[in-house]
Amino acid sequence: MHFDPVLLRAFVAVKEAGGFTRAAERLHLTQSAVSHQIRRLEEQVGRPLLHRTTRRLTLTEDGEDFMRYAQQILQGFEALSRRFLPAPVSGVVRFGVPETFMGERLPSLLCQFARSYPAVRLDVSVTSILDLRAMIDADELDLAVVICEQKNDDEALLRRTRLVWAAADTFRTPGTSLPLAFMPPTCIYRDVAVRALSDTAIDWHIIFSSPGWLGIRAAVLAGLAATVLTRDELEPGMKVIDDEYSLPSLPAVGFSLLCGAGGNTPAAREFGRLVLDMAELPPHNCAKKVVAVRRASSR
Repeated sequence: MHFDPVLLRAFVAVKEAGGFTRAAERLHLTQSAVSHQIRRLEEQVGRPLLHRTTRRLTLTEDGEDFMRYAQQILQGFEALSRRFLPAPVSGVVRFGVPETFMGERLPSLLCQFARSYPAVRLDVSVTSILDLRAMIDADELDLAVVICEQKNDDEALLRRTRLVWAAADTFRTPGTSLPLAFMPPTCIYRDVAVRALSDTAIDWHIIFSSPGWLGIRAAVLAGLAATVLTRDELEPGMKVIDDEYSLPSLPAVGFSLLCGAGGNTPAAREFGRLVLDMAELPPHNCAKKVVAVRRASSR
């Protein structure tokens, strides 16, 4: 029987931290993710390893035995890595990502990479204003997640989704002109929306502008304005208003990983692989995308 070291680490972390919440913080995962890992482990073992009550968490008798073996196995893995791991990857990785792309997963990605490659310095630009593609062309970034309507051959597609018009559940147009909230003109969401509206007779105006998503989010949830975002970015308290206000349909957009001239270093390749692994892709596509990134970065 093969036990996944990831599940063993989750089990040991839950015991050492005294619960799922603290273990999740230690592992930089969500509590539900840790619970799922423990459930998988218990299903594989075929018996409960933890006894849970509302006040405390303890090991079952089988759990005590399993803990000793799990700790020995993990210690063995660490010793093996120290003995045979090749020279550590080092250098700098300059990475650009749109503010809304990875959300809560971005800190986990950065932490995981920093722990795996402590000799690599990360230089991360999280933005919704700067043209990340232009920064790649100017050799200011090694890797970047870019948003586009049409995928280019030298980009590895991470996710494709459709843009929608969104507003608060309580949103009502105060007059004949539709109030909108947008980021500056370099934002593709704004460019797509303005282009779509220009082909209609709809009266609209920009009532709120912000350089970041938090400002737009506040304006939308307050009911001040509508905006454009992807279906994935809809939050509780928001709704799609395309049909309600006869707004023009919007295209699908893709999030792609683009490699610059510096994207072919070992550090950049490993970071790109991690971005691909954490993106919302079916598992069978991940290997193909890694190959695509490496092929693009070698040019």
